Amino acid sequence: MNIKIKKIHPNAQIPKYAHEGDAGMDLISVENVVIEPKHRIAVRTGLQVELPKGYEMQIRPRSGLALTKGITVLNSPGTIDSEYRGEIRVILINLGSEGYYVEKGDKIAQAVINKFEKLKIEEFKELSVTKRNEKGFGSTGK
Repeated sequence: MNIKIKKIHPNAQIPKYAHEGDAGMDLISVENVVIEPKHRIAVRTGLQVELPKGYEMQIRPRSGLALTKGITVLNSPGTIDSEYRGEIRVILINLGSEGYYVEKGDKIAQAVINKFEKLKIEEFKELSVTKRNEKGFGSTGK
């Protein structure tokens, strides 16, 4: 399957997979920005995308940036819907203790394309009972 990508900035780079088995493609910054500790910013990629109906693009953090610098995608995963035609921007937050410098050409996030199915939502008075039922956070133990 193919998706359409449009460059809207001269520094934009088409996303690509780094390795054969990768699920995510690297997204690259087209601007130089500083993300101060505990601050967030929407970093430009200079790209627009046209996805087929029934598909979304999820924007996910890069594990290396998260581990070494505390930089992550704030609304992870961010979703680009098939009807959206604006610029792909990545909302990064700095959870580290020092300012982080994003430079033009830096890998800032990953894009993963997913197929989804629209479901019919129905309201019911009762739901079926399960073994887990209402047990939530921490219910499976350590």
